[in-house]
Amino acid sequence: MQYPPDVHLMFATYLLHGSDRPSTSFRNIHYRGCFEFKNSSICSFPVHSFQPNLTTQSCMEICTDKELPLAVFKKPHCFCTRTSPLFSLTRQLDDLRCALNHSSSSTAEGGYYHVYHTPVLDSRCKERMFLPHRSSSLVALSSFPGAGNTWVRHLIELVTGYYTGSFYFDGTLFNRGFKGEKDYWRSGRSICVKTHESGQKEIEMFDSAILLIRNPYRSLMAEFNRKCAGHLGHASDAQWSSKEWPAFVSSYAPWWASHALSWLKFGRRLLVVHYEELQKALLPQLRLITAFLNVSVSEERLLCAQCNQDGHFKRSGGPQPSFDPFTPDMKQTIDSFILTVDQALRSRNFSGLPQEYTPTR
Repeated sequence: MQYPPDVHLMFATYLLHGSDRPSTSFRNIHYRGCFEFKNSSICSFPVHSFQPNLTTQSCMEICTDKELPLAVFKKPHCFCTRTSPLFSLTRQLDDLRCALNHSSSSTAEGGYYHVYHTPVLDSRCKERMFLPHRSSSLVALSSFPGAGNTWVRHLIELVTGYYTGSFYFDGTLFNRGFKGEKDYWRSGRSICVKTHESGQKEIEMFDSAILLIRNPYRSLMAEFNRKCAGHLGHASDAQWSSKEWPAFVSSYAPWWASHALSWLKFGRRLLVVHYEELQKALLPQLRLITAFLNVSVSEERLLCAQCNQDGHFKRSGGPQPSFDPFTPDMKQTIDSFILTVDQALRSRNFSGLPQEYTPTR
């Protein structure tokens, strides 16, 4: 939706990319959206600050100092809280409602508020540990590179409280809190084990698996970004235009298909999770995952995972190539792989791939 210039100016007062941008110490803040709150919800929030000259940054500082993960802002009101059964983040509204909504009252009141995640991790899902008893059953978290495996590990650790392991070792991930990285992947101390392997021998080492599938167009771009610029960086236009990109697609696109097909063929017990469904319906998908892992989780931990869902390794919507990097020949090849994987899923009585995987020509 396009808004008139005066509305864009009003947005600048409230949104992080406007003139109220927090200092660099608050770069881990994420704007969650515009939400409506009833008086009963607002009055239940543990911290309330009223300041005539309140800014987004000062609200962030207040909530960060109070060690609360959410800042709820409508000038001149700042509330700090965490998610609860009274306050969920599932009904996001159009930002225009918040941009046109001001308050002159000094008392807490319902209405439309901007919500931000502060850098504070909700204390309800901060503690994590290895499994108290070694499991004799190995569960894979299997995906093609670039499909969001690290993000899903983050969610699983938040919601279960147990570390995830890895078939590999990534020192960067270990240093950012994934302590299962250094543990031997067959130790039985992790709730599940990350793998990108797709050979029959490697697949049959696991007793069950969560097969994470993402749109191949998005996966290929994500993995190329990682190869060029690390976990959180983005490839440059020059890199997208280089000979490296078509060579990468030629090598990796068939692997996207063969990875899914091999796990569907040789996997002993599978839960198929689509990255896009996890984005759209986080809590229902997390309930399916934890049930598959045979872990009981509280509603509080689910809400906590929802509140802290992005983590440190979910690449932000940063700079994209200024042109479509996929040539017609690439698209024809990738679309044929999509059709093959879709048919294989349906033949195993799983739901097919989301329709959005094949873009409209």
